[in-house]
Amino acid sequence: MNFVLNNNEDNFFLIAGPCVVENKEITFETAKHLKSVCEKLGIQLIFKSSYKKANRSSVNSFTGLGNQKALDILMQIKSDLSLPICTDIHLPEEAAFAAQVADIIQIPAFLCRQTDLLIAAAKTGKYVNIKKGQFLSPDAMEFAAKKIINAGNNNVMLTERGTTFGYQDLVIDFRGIPKMKQFGYPVVLDVTHSLQIPNQSSGVSGGQPDMIEYMAKAGIAVGVNGLFIETHPNPAKAKSDGANMLKLELIEDLLIKLVKLKKSLIF
Repeated sequence: MNFVLNNNEDNFFLIAGPCVVENKEITFETAKHLKSVCEKLGIQLIFKSSYKKANRSSVNSFTGLGNQKALDILMQIKSDLSLPICTDIHLPEEAAFAAQVADIIQIPAFLCRQTDLLIAAAKTGKYVNIKKGQFLSPDAMEFAAKKIINAGNNNVMLTERGTTFGYQDLVIDFRGIPKMKQFGYPVVLDVTHSLQIPNQSSGVSGGQPDMIEYMAKAGIAVGVNGLFIETHPNPAKAKSDGANMLKLELIEDLLIKLVKLKKSLIF
């Protein structure tokens, strides 16, 4: 399957799935449901799940099933459901491994300035989705994108996921969306991670899932090319980021509203 990003103004694309590959059953249940809904609504779906989570608050947090086992599950999703895959990496040596399956290699926000990591991702030839660091201005992301371009890869995406405000809150400055779009790359709004409440005393991030609809609508209204929404059949039992994920059964109603909003706007 040769992946081509459908980046047009007629509709947004969606990067969605559970935060991390927990097991085959949950991964397939989520992917099948998302595919069914997105096909009905004419939304290009990129299935996202991390084969490994290296950036956890607590040493006791779930980090994955094992790299190869999780990547094999993503490969099955890709082949059985004909879905493109997005997964993230944390070290340069992971790039080639993830690229065996991934159509989009994602750079976590905390690592967006790591030159060796960006160049390794770029050299795979895959799309590279760079999440904007919680500590960076939108303007600074042009330099991160240029690291990919200068490595010979023009397939760049930028994702807004909020800016740190104090110790336990993230704030979206929606001015950053048009600013980053001026660089000429697709811009994505990470709806669910922008609603995290990090640095909790428990060592597990909190979240505000009741705000997902409002944040997604705002992103569409200011012209994002794509939305990033982590979702799970039962977020309360999710092994990673459950506090800010959308319950899977709610995704269709939300996407119907967002498609209607998108079609009503003229940019």
